[in-house]
Amino acid sequence: MITVSTFSIVAFDPTEEAWGIAVASKFPAAGAVVPWASALGGAVATQSYANTTFGLRGLDLMKSGHSAQESLGILLKADEGRETRQVGLVDLNGAPATFTGTECLSWAGGLTGEHFAAQGNILTGPETIDAMASAFLKTEGDLPARLMAALLAGDQVGGDRRGRQSSALLVVKAEGGYGGFNDRWIDYRVDDDSDPVVRLEELLQLHRLYFGKSPEEDELIIEGEVAEKLQTIMTNLGYYKGPISGRYDKTTQKALRSFIGNENFEDRTAFKTGRIDRPVFQYLLEKFEG
Repeated sequence: MITVSTFSIVAFDPTEEAWGIAVASKFPAAGAVVPWASALGGAVATQSYANTTFGLRGLDLMKSGHSAQESLGILLKADEGRETRQVGLVDLNGAPATFTGTECLSWAGGLTGEHFAAQGNILTGPETIDAMASAFLKTEGDLPARLMAALLAGDQVGGDRRGRQSSALLVVKAEGGYGGFNDRWIDYRVDDDSDPVVRLEELLQLHRLYFGKSPEEDELIIEGEVAEKLQTIMTNLGYYKGPISGRYDKTTQKALRSFIGNENFEDRTAFKTGRIDRPVFQYLLEKFEG
């Protein structure tokens, strides 16, 4: 029997049509146990003496048209260990449900609000759940940002009373994955770290750096000083052997393709038109000039 003592939030964003879970625990690799989500079924967090079958079964129930509350009832009715379980769900319409069994270790409890359910066990007290709910409701931005804000808030006011070890953030939406081939928009885990929630936030920022997209007005034309700086960096790294001219010629373009490919920023560079997203350019300057 796996005891996953943790705090989590499960939520839905009607604007993005996205579902997600943020979770943290004094338990190794909680992200391998707690979060389950599908753009066709909603989201589930299963914890305490975690029954991991609640994940796929819960998603299947909601995919077939059951509400979060109905699905929760079906899952619990079939589980003899229900009083040791804790679970949160959000269905395809964004309706939430949460459950804390009477045998979960204190402090344990949960609450629901518009499009979210927050829950936790072996916590310092109810302030962890309250802080998560408040941060989720007050934070502006997309679903990953709101879930991350909620997790940070819970962590800062208490969190798991035994300490910190792991965290995870899973967010899905239709065609949200890399290349649009699956629904895994955000899928990051910190399995063993002394400050896992902070590290998870860093990973989310890395995701935005590598896979975000700047508006047109924040794209830089590779010419003049921008081209000179890139040519200098590429010369120092051995990618470019031409003059520091400030021109985006064929030799510079060829070198830039190799350099950017090695740094994994192809999605944020337009080689044919000679443009690069400003955050990527600034990151490259800090990394290779600083």
